[in-house]
Amino acid sequence: MKYNIRGEKVEITSAIRSYIEDKIGKLDKYFENSNDINANVVIKVRGKEQKIEITIPAMHYTLRSEESHDDLYAAIDLTVDKLERQIRKNKTKINSRIKKNVIQNFEMDLEDDFDEDNSSVLKRKKIDMKPMDEEEAILQMNMLGHSFFVFKNIDTNSICVLYLRKDGNYGIIETK
Repeated sequence: MKYNIRGEKVEITSAIRSYIEDKIGKLDKYFENSNDINANVVIKVRGKEQKIEITIPAMHYTLRSEESHDDLYAAIDLTVDKLERQIRKNKTKINSRIKKNVIQNFEMDLEDDFDEDNSSVLKRKKIDMKPMDEEEAILQMNMLGHSFFVFKNIDTNSICVLYLRKDGNYGIIETK
C-alpha cells in the first residue's frame, strides 16, 4: 500500500509516519492488490485535540474513517480499528457484489478545492460517478460515514441523491 500522509498545523515526523504506515499496513491482508492502493491520511490539530482522517479509495469501494483524541497515537489506533471493523462488516456484501459485476469502479477525486474569494462555497469535491444500484449506494454512503450520497442509478440511468432521513430510513431524490 502506498501512503499519502500530510499534516495541517502539525509536522509529520518519521516516527509518526512509520507508526501510521505500520498500523494501516495491517489492513493489507484485506486487499488483493494492496500495492495498487493509496491510503490518504490527514492529521489536523485543533487546540489540544488531534484529529486523523484516513481515506482508502479501493477499486470497487471507498473506505473512510476519522477520529479525534488528545493523543495522536490513540487517534491513529481508533481510526484504523474503525476501518478494520468497516471492512469486516461489509466484506461479504462487497465480495458478493463484485462477483455479480454489479459494482463498477468507484473512484473519488480527493483533491479539495478551496476558494480564496468570499463566495459561499467553502469546499468543492469532484467525483467520477459510476453506475450502481441503490443497495450499493447505501453501502458506499455508510462506508464513507456521510448522511447523503450522489450516484448514477444503473436501472434508470439518472443522477440520484441518496440521503439518510431523521427516522433512520433512506430517501432518494432522482433527476429527470
